[in-house]
Amino acid sequence: MKIRYWLIGYTLMMLFVLGYLYSSFGAKTALKRDMVYYNEQRIWIEAALDKGIEHKQIEDTYNCQILFTEEENYEIYLQEALKKEALIVDYMQDNVLIGKIIWNEAEKHYVQLEAQLRKQSMIVWGWIFLCGYLLLIFVYYRVVRPFQKLEKFSKQVAKGNLDFPLPVTKHQYFGAFTESFDLMREELKRAKESEYQANKSKKELMAELSHDIKTPIATIQAACEVMQIKETNKDTLNKIGLINEKAKIIHALVDNLFHAALEELTVLKVEPVEESSVCIREMFLDLEYYGEIKLTGKLPECLVYMDKLRLQQVIDNCLHNAWKYAGTSVEVNFDEQKDGICIQIKDEGNGVLEEELPLILEKFYRGSNAKGKEGSGLGLYLAKLFMEQMKGDMDCYNDNGFVVQLFLRKV
Repeated sequence: MKIRYWLIGYTLMMLFVLGYLYSSFGAKTALKRDMVYYNEQRIWIEAALDKGIEHKQIEDTYNCQILFTEEENYEIYLQEALKKEALIVDYMQDNVLIGKIIWNEAEKHYVQLEAQLRKQSMIVWGWIFLCGYLLLIFVYYRVVRPFQKLEKFSKQVAKGNLDFPLPVTKHQYFGAFTESFDLMREELKRAKESEYQANKSKKELMAELSHDIKTPIATIQAACEVMQIKETNKDTLNKIGLINEKAKIIHALVDNLFHAALEELTVLKVEPVEESSVCIREMFLDLEYYGEIKLTGKLPECLVYMDKLRLQQVIDNCLHNAWKYAGTSVEVNFDEQKDGICIQIKDEGNGVLEEELPLILEKFYRGSNAKGKEGSGLGLYLAKLFMEQMKGDMDCYNDNGFVVQLFLRKV
């Protein structure tokens, strides 16, 4: 049961008790016995005596004593009434004293005591109510609430949310108990993080290896195509064709492996460091087997942020795409800017449809010119990702051919 139901039930019960006390004490004794009241009583008693009603009946009705002056023990009764602090009123007829009407004043003391008792009872029960209320609040904050937090904590852990902390107060009765649960959460989180990092490292390694294997395979395929053009021996041509076909199969298998590994990774590891820009020219010269590469413009010599392995993958992908989709030579232009180096890689093909340009860098997207050609739609997506994580940028556009513009930031 929730604590609020306890408090509501307890409050209603105490209000009922206090109301009952007030009504039981106050129902019959609420009248104030002042002189106005007694004068009214005297008038009614005199009227009853004038009607000839018996004295005994009048005394019972009005809770009084009628003492006539002609009675033998008049003075004695009168003295006794005075000793008891009774209220005495003259009974007159035609301005002649006939007797006395006496009310026992002790009743007044009883009424006062009753009122005092009622007040004290209300105070006592009020204190009981307040103490009980405070006790419930104390039990709630020191016992119930910690277990409610523990219940909420256990639900979060069951959902796999191990970042949800379990606060432990200094003077909490169950501090050690809740602290043990929080330590358990931290250990589970640490174990889960270790498992995640281990799996991520395996998948990153798989993705890196599969992507890197594609480069030498592409080199083998390019070499096979060149040899098929130059070679005239039929037996040699058959062997070259077999090598080329097996290379295509390996390329497809590696591509599937890379695709599966990347599905479960948000990003591959990129570690940009300060490197000299001189090595960029060598990266292009090492890929001349793709076809003719025209290097124009002077490469600025400066320090830039790069991951050499990832930048090589970006350049390799751009040149491979130009050779695969355009089949033309490639022009590479270097341009120094205030905060970095701009590298433009341009082919002489038909480019990409304008409506497809905004999508060409998206994951798994392949343009309409990719029909009948192998690929996964990940090359430009990864290239863009690598450049951004090297603190640079990448953009694509058409300019009498398809242009990929790379930007490396200066140190």
